[in-house]
Amino acid sequence: MRVIDGIFARARQLGRVVGEGVADSGKSALYVRQLLRGNRAPPSILGVHRPIVSAATRTRPPVERSARPVLLLHGYLATRGSVHLLEERLTRLGHVVMTYRLGSVHLGDIRESSGYIARKVESLMAQTGVEKVDIVAHSMGGLVALDYLKRLGGHLHVRRLVLLGTPISGTWSALLGIATIPLGRASLQLLPGSTFLRELARMPIPPGPEVIAVAADRDWLAPPRSTVMAGVRCLNLPTGHSGLLVDEDVAQTISDILTAPVAGAKDALDPLT
Repeated sequence: MRVIDGIFARARQLGRVVGEGVADSGKSALYVRQLLRGNRAPPSILGVHRPIVSAATRTRPPVERSARPVLLLHGYLATRGSVHLLEERLTRLGHVVMTYRLGSVHLGDIRESSGYIARKVESLMAQTGVEKVDIVAHSMGGLVALDYLKRLGGHLHVRRLVLLGTPISGTWSALLGIATIPLGRASLQLLPGSTFLRELARMPIPPGPEVIAVAADRDWLAPPRSTVMAGVRCLNLPTGHSGLLVDEDVAQTISDILTAPVAGAKDALDPLT
């Protein structure tokens, strides 16, 4: 009986693994379809708030639209289209979401991208009068955001940063893009032990913004262990690297993180601080 029980246990485990693989393959295909929208993907800001109704959100009350802008940054070898579905879902959950083109497919120097984001935030604050924004960044986009926080004074203008599958300690999968080096430095900067990552790690996270690292349990591009960083709250979700952008439950989790109160009396009194 023990042998039979063991066989059935292994069969159930194999079934879960196969099922997860099929689900992740489907999400990867959906991600590719979004990616192919390119950098001309239309904005998802809706004139009328229409909350998403699904199994995950059916029991939740509608979320009022927030005036705080959320900057959604895409990752390496990606476009604005790659984050379009997440942008759309966060918009329908009540957030004002903005995306920016980080090169054709984000191959360039991460420091140059963070400088670009710094200029966009300054322009946004000047146009809207807000003092702080939230940032949600996928994969290498999270390194852009961290460089902005640590090196360019972004901690003064960011309330909350949510990192999605960001390889803080680097990823060897960047070797797959080594042929792109003539077009940009990103693939070298993503490698574990790169000069960029060592310099970024030496700079502590400045006081002010709350940083949350969301990892995917089945992420082979940025395994959960590569997303860990001192002083950063960590959260693991049952999905893959692509699933962090196309999984509806992940969108709800990100929305919950963004709308959760921040510790501190000033933020409690002034939600736009």
